[in-house]
Amino acid sequence: MYIKNGFVFSLDIETQTCLSNRGSRAHLVACNAITMPLARDLLHPSFREEKRKCKLKRLVPSPNSFFMDVKCSGCLKIQIVFSHAQTAVVCPGCDRILCQPTGGRARLADGCSYRKKAK
Repeated sequence: MYIKNGFVFSLDIETQTCLSNRGSRAHLVACNAITMPLARDLLHPSFREEKRKCKLKRLVPSPNSFFMDVKCSGCLKIQIVFSHAQTAVVCPGCDRILCQPTGGRARLADGCSYRKKAK
């Protein structure tokens, strides 16, 4: 380890010289570069980690909502319903309630089956 012009240089650690702009003149600054292994892979997160993140903070931003086909248990007609519907959806054939709104996702009625719509 030695000192030159007020900067400490170390020979046992990999050193790099970085340009730093101070005012109008450029100065050379010694940067100690130590590579540390990460606890988890940031470029290849697991599916479970991605689903837990906020929809805007994901690696590829995607919404949590979707459209679905809901089949009425009474008359077996299919109705398209938004997953986060804010109003009650009624079956057009038999006037049964297919889903009730909650704070987030809509709750399906008992006996109704659904499938996600293809994009």
